[in-house]
Amino acid sequence: MKIMETERLYLRELKLEDTEKLSKVLSDPEAMQYYPEPFNIKKVEKWIQWNIENYQTYNHGLWAVVLKNDDTFIDDCGITMQNIEGETVPEIGFHIIKNYWNKGYATEAASACKEYAFEVLHYPKIFSYTTMNNIPSKKVAEKIGMKKYKVFEKNGEQQIVQVALNANAIFSSFAYHKKDQI
Repeated sequence: MKIMETERLYLRELKLEDTEKLSKVLSDPEAMQYYPEPFNIKKVEKWIQWNIENYQTYNHGLWAVVLKNDDTFIDDCGITMQNIEGETVPEIGFHIIKNYWNKGYATEAASACKEYAFEVLHYPKIFSYTTMNNIPSKKVAEKIGMKKYKVFEKNGEQQIVQVALNANAIFSSFAYHKKDQI
């Protein structure tokens, strides 16, 4: 089942049958350099199961990202709930198989997820969270309109949180409060 489509991609729910494909990115030391360690096959299965649970709990999670022209699985991207310094917030995350880096796929998928967060899920804000050293992820967040929200230290490493605001939610909130004052 397709969750959303972009010009070149479609996103669908992950399933356990995706384990081998997803392990191409989650088990790759270079792709996972900003994680404590690459995943083994059991961790990839747990990752997929966690996302299946997220679909049921939140109506979102990380989804499989597939090329529309030939149904090639290239990564995962989506929205998960993350605890950032004691605050649970919706966060856009993604992983790309190395062969598909620098082709704009992460930006295209992340942008679609941002719109989904605002238009379907009606979140007033969406976040991106990574280490300061993860330049590619920070750039994707900037390309989809996110701005620096805060920087903090965790496990001896600088972390950055970026945010995008849902203009419609802000306008609706402003209009609602303005109406109350009349």
